[in-house]
Amino acid sequence: MNLVNLESVSHAFGPKPLLADVSLGLEQGDRIGVVGRNGGGKTTLVSIISGTLKPDSGRVTHTRGLRVGVLSQRDRFDPDTPVKDIVLAGRAEHEWAGDAAIREILANLLGDIDLAAPAGSLSGGERRRTALARLLIEEHDLLILDEPTNHLDIEAIAWLAGHLVQRKSALLVVTHDRWFLDAVSTRTWEVVDGAVERYEGGYAAYVLAKAERARIAQAAEDRRQNLMRKEIAWLRRGPPARTSKPKFRINAAEALIANEPPARETVELLNFASARLGKTVVDLENVTLHAGGPGSGPLVLDGCTYQFGPGDRIGLIGVNGSGKSSVLRLLSGTVEHDSGRVVRGRTVRLAHLSQELVELDPTRRVLETVEEIRKYVQVGKKEWSASQLLERLGFRGEAQWKVVGDLSGGERRRLQFLRLIMDEPNVLLLDEPTNDLDIETLTELEDLLDAWPGTLVLVSHDRYFLERVADRCVALLGDGTLSMLPGGVDEYLERRAAGQALSARAAAGAGAPEQVRPDDQPEQAGGLSAKELRELQKELNRLERQIDKFGEREAKLHAAMADAASDFERLAKLDAELRDVAAQKEATELEWMTLAERLDQ
Repeated sequence: MNLVNLESVSHAFGPKPLLADVSLGLEQGDRIGVVGRNGGGKTTLVSIISGTLKPDSGRVTHTRGLRVGVLSQRDRFDPDTPVKDIVLAGRAEHEWAGDAAIREILANLLGDIDLAAPAGSLSGGERRRTALARLLIEEHDLLILDEPTNHLDIEAIAWLAGHLVQRKSALLVVTHDRWFLDAVSTRTWEVVDGAVERYEGGYAAYVLAKAERARIAQAAEDRRQNLMRKEIAWLRRGPPARTSKPKFRINAAEALIANEPPARETVELLNFASARLGKTVVDLENVTLHAGGPGSGPLVLDGCTYQFGPGDRIGLIGVNGSGKSSVLRLLSGTVEHDSGRVVRGRTVRLAHLSQELVELDPTRRVLETVEEIRKYVQVGKKEWSASQLLERLGFRGEAQWKVVGDLSGGERRRLQFLRLIMDEPNVLLLDEPTNDLDIETLTELEDLLDAWPGTLVLVSHDRYFLERVADRCVALLGDGTLSMLPGGVDEYLERRAAGQALSARAAAGAGAPEQVRPDDQPEQAGGLSAKELRELQKELNRLERQIDKFGEREAKLHAAMADAASDFERLAKLDAELRDVAAQKEATELEWMTLAERLDQ
């Protein structure tokens, strides 16, 4: 059923057209991710769809009685209203306390917030989570979420993705979190140059399809195409796939990236980093650290010993408040530890991008602000000018001559990062560097960091960026140590879930779980038993073999048609057979995808 329809919609702010003659529809059950540059029209598009913004021209129609829920980037809570009244909308306690779905939302989004506290006492992140919780508790036909992962940690983002996938309502989400896009969306809309380009699948499928279109069209912008192909190479060679991928789609990706180099020349960068840094970067020896300084605030590290070596690219993971930023401040030397030793190498040149932006002279021009550090910098094998780096990170043309005081928060963050890079550090500490950056800028930042030789310690709730840039992950799990995570973010989530389950059993006084035979386990994916899962996997494998055979038959028919180019009668027969094979292949692929969805549920 069609929920929202846009016919020839156009809208502009000042002289700049953000949407030009856009026509599209949103159906029941759609889960659509919206991507595009900052300022390109994403928020304008979803505002028009929600009905909160009237377009300059064209028509927007909603189905009768449509219930639309919107999470915008601003909230308007009465500062004196308790959180409970905002979120639960006057529900009686027995009503919401007896509803498992509401309890789950409260536990995952507001577990650390006093429900009796007035809205005026909440931080910006807490207000955001309050608005999200209120929205999820209500029933809607269409959910429109603008940057829902802001202020959420990795664990909460994973929970939110799972929650949204299980909801029956249609979903339209604007986010720069590419892992989240892959997890929740089945279609992707790209808002670009006033148009909306539509793609099937989540972010990974969008990148693959866009690169394939560029390859077929032989796009002129070689640098942008190479970035996209590099992104695809990482999707295949990087961490395990987020969802089941059919073999026939993996083969297509492998053909596209067969000659692509790895994202980073790891050995070369490591040798270069060792030459610049020596053997010692930062060593922690039996270090105890409190978040607020010696003896003040929560305990972060308790007798911890850890070595950060030359060329290490480490992602630091933990829930909000676990002390990640405190560890970065310890490494940078801006916070004192209680006891133990912190040993820094003699050749270390350290740069720290914190969440608090350093004030810049608001009267200076952007280019001047970067060039006052250095006009040229060596990144990997290439020398870049300040102007070239500014262009790579989104300051194009006249934007380099903007006054710093007129920049947005995301633009200031990019400017701060560039100033750090221009000082040629050999150790980078990055605390949430992706805040307020669009996807195109993120890919440029990732590509820039690929060529940067040195030690990198990164804190980010953007799972895609974290896995893309870091080579290994360590976690603050509340035990006072830095725990290695060979399995990356997936292992972190598993260990967190296992720890919470143990705590819950301990609190309930439960004994050891009863042993059950594997075939009798009722709670598997989609409610299937282990035996049913095995049968389902066997059927998927059979269908994949069939799809491969259809592909081989298609290739033979194409070759035969080329040989019979002058025999029109035979050519017609071969063409009919090819159409039949293609139809059978498409039906088999559809059957595969239907079964794969059951396996993923």
